[in-house]
Amino acid sequence: MEIQTIKRKKSVKSIIISFSILFALYLSVSIYFSNHFYFGSVINSVNASGKTVDQVDKELSSKYETYTLELKERGGVNEQIKATDIRLKYKSNGKSKIQVLEDNKNSFGWFYEIFNKKNYEISGLVTYDEKLLKTHFDKLSAFDSKKIIEPKNANFKYSSNGYVIVKEVMGTKIKSKQLYADVESAILKGETKLDLETKNNYIDPKYTSTSKEVLNTKTLLNKYISSNISYTYAGGKSVIDKSVINKWLKVDDTNAIIFDQDAMKAYISELDNHYETYGKEREFTTSVGTTLKISGGDFGWKVERAGEVSDLIVAIKNGKNIAKEPRYTEKGLNHDVNDIGNTYVEINLTKQHLWFYKNGKLITDGDVVTGKPTKDRVTPTGIYKLKYKAKDATLKGEGYSTPVSVFMPFNGGIGIHDATWQPKFGGEVYLTRGSHGCINSPPALAQKIYDNIDADTPVVCYLQ
Repeated sequence: MEIQTIKRKKSVKSIIISFSILFALYLSVSIYFSNHFYFGSVINSVNASGKTVDQVDKELSSKYETYTLELKERGGVNEQIKATDIRLKYKSNGKSKIQVLEDNKNSFGWFYEIFNKKNYEISGLVTYDEKLLKTHFDKLSAFDSKKIIEPKNANFKYSSNGYVIVKEVMGTKIKSKQLYADVESAILKGETKLDLETKNNYIDPKYTSTSKEVLNTKTLLNKYISSNISYTYAGGKSVIDKSVINKWLKVDDTNAIIFDQDAMKAYISELDNHYETYGKEREFTTSVGTTLKISGGDFGWKVERAGEVSDLIVAIKNGKNIAKEPRYTEKGLNHDVNDIGNTYVEINLTKQHLWFYKNGKLITDGDVVTGKPTKDRVTPTGIYKLKYKAKDATLKGEGYSTPVSVFMPFNGGIGIHDATWQPKFGGEVYLTRGSHGCINSPPALAQKIYDNIDADTPVVCYLQ
């Protein structure tokens, strides 16, 4: 029993001694940190770990006397702003501000603080000449217009294998206001390095080669040039494929694809030469055996270019292979070299004679009376198409209103009709009794034509 009591007393004594040692150690460290900064402390970029106020003040003063801010720029360029450039000076009240920071720390709380890094920033430790800083800042080579590389978005290049993305140009253009603010902040904090890339001081391109907008546009461009559009015409064929389409495609600053409609119209204009016959000169073999070149009139094919461009854009966007014909405002009968065909009305204004052929067979012919050869009544030459045919029409004009049994207009109000008022036809009757432009015909001739003709049949008027 006595032995156990002795052991218990020794154990208590050991605990008291150990506690005393630990308390003494804690107290000693607390006394040390009463005038030293905790380990891991940094003040305006100066390592203050375990240092006194005097030591930190001295280091800050020395640092600012030889202070240099290094600017790390793209392309391996480095520039500097030195204390002497801007008359940078450490303030005399710097020590008192450091002292306040030191006084405010809890010396007895070192056990909790010793492992926590502290980065303090004390304002008002330095002064500098703002005008000198601005002058030196503006003279940085980063702002030299001859050296600045403009940022450029990723774009596209066409090759025989399709479109590829051309990588963006990052450039060296600076966000001036932001950089100036970062420079001022670095100087005040005592930082000696400023990485413009890390600080996001550059004006970067909006779209890079990995931007979803760029990738989507590339996909669309390659879809568009996969189109194959064939135009077949008399004597040949034109194919619009990627070698043509790529010249029509442009990409704007938002990666939207724009069709160059002017270029498309120019291409279609050339294509029109194969399709468009409207009003063009044609060779025509007359019933009397001569061959003439006749132009004018409204017969033939006329391409609606604006509409055709719209149709092409739709076809290209679909990315399909198609065969098509242009959109027309006026249509002919066929696309043969001789698009008049073998069904037509032929009117020789000189001989005052008319022939009507259907499927190559002469249906009827006879003498007629055409327009009186005055400016306001002459029958125009050219190749026209019959607009329609009508029975029991009334022809009206200035000073006249005349009923006819059949009327077949082909040029505005000018048409073929019966003329019971004419005493005779052919010869030189038209010189004195000529019509207002119409083709006055004997009733039987007019009726025969009416019974066999259809709308859109060519009507050829010529002088010989």
